Amino acid sequence: MFLVPDFKGIDFFPHGTQLPFMKFKSLCVGLSLVAMALSLAIIMVKGFNYGVDFKGGSLIEVRAKSGHADIGKMRDTLGALGLGDVQIQSFGTDADALIRIEQQPGGDDAQQVAATKVLEALGGDFDQRRIEVVGPAVSSELRMTGLIAVLASIAAIVMYVWFRFEWQFSVGVVLGLFHDVLVTAGIFSFFQLGFDLSIVAALLTILGYSVNDSVVVADRIRENLRKYKKMPLTELLNLSINETLSRTILTGVTTIAVLLALFFLGGEVIQNFTFAMLFGVLIGTYSSIFIAAPVIDFLGIKRDWSETPAAAKTGGGGATAARP
Repeated sequence: MFLVPDFKGIDFFPHGTQLPFMKFKSLCVGLSLVAMALSLAIIMVKGFNYGVDFKGGSLIEVRAKSGHADIGKMRDTLGALGLGDVQIQSFGTDADALIRIEQQPGGDDAQQVAATKVLEALGGDFDQRRIEVVGPAVSSELRMTGLIAVLASIAAIVMYVWFRFEWQFSVGVVLGLFHDVLVTAGIFSFFQLGFDLSIVAALLTILGYSVNDSVVVADRIRENLRKYKKMPLTELLNLSINETLSRTILTGVTTIAVLLALFFLGGEVIQNFTFAMLFGVLIGTYSSIFIAAPVIDFLGIKRDWSETPAAAKTGGGGATAARP
């Protein structure tokens, strides 16, 4: 008969941690609002470096017959054709390359001519595997659809949080979500990184990660509102964040480890997507602690429906459990 050892796991953070997160609530919320305003200004001034998906153009996938695609040589060859912005990156194996050509004046016929020039310039050293042409009308529709997808996701998340918790929780969550998306988009605008449909997918993923983190903290806050009916709200929020800190940090670290591997080993094709995810995980963890919870502290929350939020914040009045 085998004896199974009693393994209780490893505590990466000591029990009873009491970091004073709410001490910095005004500073963090203020800096976050400034970051959101700066990001919005940068986006309005510089715009985005839209990829072929959003501004139209051609996408050509080729494979080298020799077994290795010399990206540097291809850039020199195609850069001399006068087709404007031509982006070339490794795709899949060392023999595969992905070529993006910006929208050419003259419509679809001009795009076909540009694609033909590219294939002729590459000569017989490459096989064409696929070619796609995205027109300006389609790209404009994709931009609008992507924006609607992000806004609709935020709206659905807010409704879910409002239904499950109190309206104060939903205000904190929506501010955190707008913060995460807006600052991430601002970084892409400032550095003029390629912005295509994969980045929209990254933003939607960031929303899901951020709200998951915020809901875990909010759920612990609600439990502690029932458990510590007389504890001042600021102290209770600090307690709740510290109690979920181990889960928050370990989840973030494991996610970042995977994303770093993708960023350095996944190739150029997904680097912008992975960068958006990396930045989004970091900022999503920050917002769940330093935005969502402080907003609840600023607004206050009723522990008894006969109490005012201000009274509840001071912990007075013999409060009862929070509404589930």
